[in-house]
Amino acid sequence: MEEKFKLENQLCFRLYTASRLLTQAYHPLLGEHGLTYPQYLVLLVLWEKDAQPVNDIAKRLLLETNTVTPLLKRMEVEGIVTRSKGKEDTRQMIVKLTKKGHDLQKRLTDVPETVGKAVICESVTPETVPGLFGMLDDIIKQLKQLKQ
Repeated sequence: MEEKFKLENQLCFRLYTASRLLTQAYHPLLGEHGLTYPQYLVLLVLWEKDAQPVNDIAKRLLLETNTVTPLLKRMEVEGIVTRSKGKEDTRQMIVKLTKKGHDLQKRLTDVPETVGKAVICESVTPETVPGLFGMLDDIIKQLKQLKQ
């Protein structure tokens, strides 16, 4: 078998596995608050800036609106966000945090640090994390260009 076809030589497999395991690390932390990881990502976007159009949220998460919309509908049913038509452009759907959505920020305050500590190891230290972010950002940028 050629070396290029061995699983251990695939960057995609390492990235996929790391992503899957990292998402699993969030599961117990978010699950006790009734949240999924994708819902947490939406909350992160809205905690930075509340009352955003669905399109803007999808763009920040690098997802399509048809992926984000069902997620937002579930969050609305759970009382975490509200969705309403835009005042200036009624074609836009504006998503806004409810009191419950705002309160979740206080309840989840330890999550970033807890998960951050979980990934610290011999080669990933608090000092090397910014470089890792840079490398991953470069990969994401490169792969986004392939999509266009």
